[in-house]
Amino acid sequence: MDSMTTVEVLFRYEQHPTEAAMVALGNMSEVYGIRRVQLKEEWQTIRVEYDATRLNKAIVEQLLRRAGINIAEELPLIPPQPVVEAGPAPTPAK
Repeated sequence: MDSMTTVEVLFRYEQHPTEAAMVALGNMSEVYGIRRVQLKEEWQTIRVEYDATRLNKAIVEQLLRRAGINIAEELPLIPPQPVVEAGPAPTPAK
């Protein structure tokens, strides 16, 4: 039995994909190792779930570019958390 390591990567793209790029994206799921491709137009992001024993992030990015997606940057999967400012230390009770 094959062991699989599923990894997700999130990219932001610049321009809305053309119809040809959308068709190519639909065909990406046929690439061995690509598990899922999810496009969010409202955020201009594309999330790809892939098998890390077969592919790596650079290959996934290259596949997206070949499909006609204009990748601007990779985004963290976990949004940045707000920084909690440390207030003054409490004074000990007397």
